[in-house]
Amino acid sequence: MVETARKYVFDFDSTLTRVEALDVLAEITLKDKSNKNEIIKEIQDITNLGIDGDISFTESLERRIGMLGAHQNDLEPLVEELRQKVSKSIAANKEFFQKYTDDIYVISCGFKEFIDPIVEAYGIPSDRVYANTFRFDTTGNIIGFDEENVLASHNGKIECLKRLDLDGEVQVIGDGYSDYVMREAGIADKFFAYTENVHREKAAENADHVTPNLDEFLFVNDLPRSLSYPKNRIKILLLENVHPDAFENLSEEGFSVELIKHSLTEEELIERIKGVHVLGIRSKTQVTQKVLDAANKLLVVGAFCIGTTQIDLEYCKKKGVVVFNAPYSNTRSVVELAIGQIIMLMRNVFTRSTEIHDGEWNKTAINSKEVRGKNLGIVGYGNIGKQLSVLAEAIGMRVYYYDVSDQLALGNAIKCSSLEELLGLSDVVTLHVDDNKANQNFISAEEIKQMRDGAYLINLSRGFVVDIEALAEALNNGKLSGAAVDVYPSEPRSNGDFATPLQGLTNVILTPHVGGSTEEAQRDIADFVPNKIMDYINSGNTVDAVNFPNIRLPKQNNAHRFLHIHKNVPGIMAKVNKVLAKYEMNITGQYLSTDNQVGYVITDLDKEYNKEVMTALREIDHTIKFRVLY
Repeated sequence: MVETARKYVFDFDSTLTRVEALDVLAEITLKDKSNKNEIIKEIQDITNLGIDGDISFTESLERRIGMLGAHQNDLEPLVEELRQKVSKSIAANKEFFQKYTDDIYVISCGFKEFIDPIVEAYGIPSDRVYANTFRFDTTGNIIGFDEENVLASHNGKIECLKRLDLDGEVQVIGDGYSDYVMREAGIADKFFAYTENVHREKAAENADHVTPNLDEFLFVNDLPRSLSYPKNRIKILLLENVHPDAFENLSEEGFSVELIKHSLTEEELIERIKGVHVLGIRSKTQVTQKVLDAANKLLVVGAFCIGTTQIDLEYCKKKGVVVFNAPYSNTRSVVELAIGQIIMLMRNVFTRSTEIHDGEWNKTAINSKEVRGKNLGIVGYGNIGKQLSVLAEAIGMRVYYYDVSDQLALGNAIKCSSLEELLGLSDVVTLHVDDNKANQNFISAEEIKQMRDGAYLINLSRGFVVDIEALAEALNNGKLSGAAVDVYPSEPRSNGDFATPLQGLTNVILTPHVGGSTEEAQRDIADFVPNKIMDYINSGNTVDAVNFPNIRLPKQNNAHRFLHIHKNVPGIMAKVNKVLAKYEMNITGQYLSTDNQVGYVITDLDKEYNKEVMTALREIDHTIKFRVLY
């Protein structure tokens, strides 16, 4: 069956460009006017009335040109400005315009004087641009437009397209009333509402297809495009009220993003995960095997926090799902809280504060100590432990640390050979261990006995690390002088009632898992994690992935990239290359990394290839996931 030839009719303003050209011209011509903003606002209102069909286009044009006070000399800077305002996805798909130049038309109610120079760079000649033209007086002032031009009249695009009498299926791509009426009039076969720059409800309601960018339009029509898969089709689900900047960062990149303020139960997540490509969570949402089995399109899980125990990392790996977290973004916030808690505990501030809130004045130095000269024991000398070490030393504390791995001391910190040694030396013990399940009750009654009498304990790591009952007993019997706890063995999924044996105890600071919850930390996380997600989705990079072989890839350069995730069994690489050789693929670069379970191979290839190769790569035994990027 022979495919019917298509013709593509593009609008100019707010479609090929991000702006309405006459609005930009107004900015140029009115720049020295004291009432510039008021006039521009009025011009924009008139523009919108005309675009939505609420006034005739002729009236809209007459009123706007009369308010501009423009001169022929203003057109050159206008063109230069418009060159910088070409729609992002239009500019990225120049190849389509150049390859299909004979089938592309521009029909606009704008003006050829500024449209021709813009579209010429995309291979569209002047004789396929249908638009209005200005009238000038003898000194070059713009005084009107050619009223005989069919496009100067109301619904002029209908008559213009009718006169062209184009063969084949005619598709119109635009953003306003004057575009969709061509399909309504029966002279265009399809109307695509282009919403990359402005979303007009009337246009969207009357569209055969809403296209947020040119990539979507090209994908639907199976045309050459700069992206293998339109970003608007990639669905991202963000839970647990992650910082709004994460939503903005991912949305601005073009992805379809849904934000839910609370965590979801396993059953709820199983229902919502279908069709989702990226899941963003914090600490409460559990990503279990059942959830992952229901996730038919999931590529990435982003943990907007440090810990990842809420995610089944091994099963994610088996499913080819890459996991990223934010190991450094909230380090400073946790460290500052630890410093504050050390001072508040040793000065017994919260006891005095509670007394005075109750109307009791008790000015005393009893149980109030300086931190200077005291011993701080840091359990877990990672990013947080190291930074805490530096700041604690700066305020005069002597720092000791213990870590199961060999960590180089910073400043004058002293490494302890055992946990018992550290506990016996420290006036304050602060915990910063990871979420390894082996750390369950890392500090139990036995470890508390090894601490100095009257010492203080701070837990800003994981709730299951400390035996809460044993800690409560040590505080009640005076073994410990105080404690600060931010994490608990069991935490509610959302804000509400909460109970712990530590409530009501003197000199105990309780906070609801807010160690990393500062505006600055959440902004940093909302920048770091989305960047990792976008880097993987857009290029295949797995640098800093928690559960996957790490590969830092070079930038794609005019090539297609095959991403093949497979079980790490002998012979897979040979099978991949055998398929590539069979289809005579020209490899420009190949990268491989493995761990004991999976292999991740990336192959960059010339752009032209037989599409059957993709099916053959997917069918290789032990393939977990395969996708193409270009």
